[in-house]
Amino acid sequence: MRIERLPALRDNYIFVLWDEMGGQAAVVDPAEPAPVLDFLRTQRLELTAILNTHHHGDHVGANQDLLHYFPNLTVYGGAQDRGRIPGQNVFLEAGDQINFADRTARIYFVPGHTRAHIAYYFLPTVQEPGELFIGDTLFSGGCGRLFEGTPAQMLNSLEQIRSLPADTRIWCAHEYTENNLRFALTIEPENIALRTYAQQVQQLRREGRATIPSTIGLECDINPFLRWDQPRIQQVMGTRSPVATFTQLRQRKDHF
Repeated sequence: MRIERLPALRDNYIFVLWDEMGGQAAVVDPAEPAPVLDFLRTQRLELTAILNTHHHGDHVGANQDLLHYFPNLTVYGGAQDRGRIPGQNVFLEAGDQINFADRTARIYFVPGHTRAHIAYYFLPTVQEPGELFIGDTLFSGGCGRLFEGTPAQMLNSLEQIRSLPADTRIWCAHEYTENNLRFALTIEPENIALRTYAQQVQQLRREGRATIPSTIGLECDINPFLRWDQPRIQQVMGTRSPVATFTQLRQRKDHF
């Protein structure tokens, strides 16, 4: 299974998973149709599935157009998003599994950003690390806003993510890294790993290069939204419990 990252809209990423041998493709959170259709034509691929993480328009905006060209598509989404994702015909729960190419993905229920958000975790193989398509739950250096969920729900979702193997690659749906790290540095200015990564990201963005994918290991070192139990962060937030610490972090980021 190969993964292609396609820029879309202002700062979205669409991910195309493709099987070179079989000539088939699946697309994760297609924001708009043109980048996907252009890539499929160039690579001579047949689209067989859409993998939606949640219902927001910048993640499902191309569903109907892609169904026009490929009417037999399987359109995956969370069970609780029934009626909110265009064309959805498979309704996934936590622990379900789906297959594409030679890989199996386990479904994680990760509410917080929305009440129905799911993630697709393609299990590691002997040769390849796990691949996590996380939508807007986790970003490099940050996490999604709480539009429909509570801090406790998001904390639980991030706890699930944080427990995955360190080499798991994180394919989040937006290029927010540089701004997220500016905020993170206000929380942990003495974090050497964070400062080093922020410099690397600045260089990447100056060159017009993407910062995605990240990894679980990196995010656990630099992302304050995965570091709610660090004494220094709790001290800065003036909190002790994980939920209170996370809540304060999210509120500060909302007004950053």
